[in-house]
Amino acid sequence: MNTSIYDKTAKGREEIATRKFQLASRLRALLVLVDGHRPEEELLRNVAGLGLTESALQELLAQGYIVLATSYASLPEPEPEPAPEAAPPIPQPSDQVRQFQSVYDFYNKTIKSTMGLRGFTLQLKVEKAGSVDELRQLRDPYVEAVQKAKGRDTAALLAQQLDQLLAN
Repeated sequence: MNTSIYDKTAKGREEIATRKFQLASRLRALLVLVDGHRPEEELLRNVAGLGLTESALQELLAQGYIVLATSYASLPEPEPEPAPEAAPPIPQPSDQVRQFQSVYDFYNKTIKSTMGLRGFTLQLKVEKAGSVDELRQLRDPYVEAVQKAKGRDTAALLAQQLDQLLAN
């Protein structure tokens, strides 16, 4: 049995953050779930209702959105690539982009850890958000869902952390 674990590439993370490559919404839903921890079987089980199969993973892989992180199948050892002589300078993101990424990452990490699969709909709304203002509109539904799943104290603590990120 081949148990492969995929992780997002820089292109995949950029697509989630900015929708730059305009990936189809069904494939985007699968890309959202790719986290470098879930095995292929679990990913496919979670998106089976969308009609996605292993070919969807292969399409994301072929287009460079994901990469095989680990696999229990025998793979040949890749030869090391020579180091580039001089890399061009990497442009620094603006403060607004950094804030968006911080809030986006906060939602992703805490939705998974506090709500699990019950937070899938909220996770999709986070993925659809294209600005800090759109993420800000998800604050109240997020806090309510956390309170329902983990209680008032956890919800208050996470709301405080989220408010700090949204205020910056």
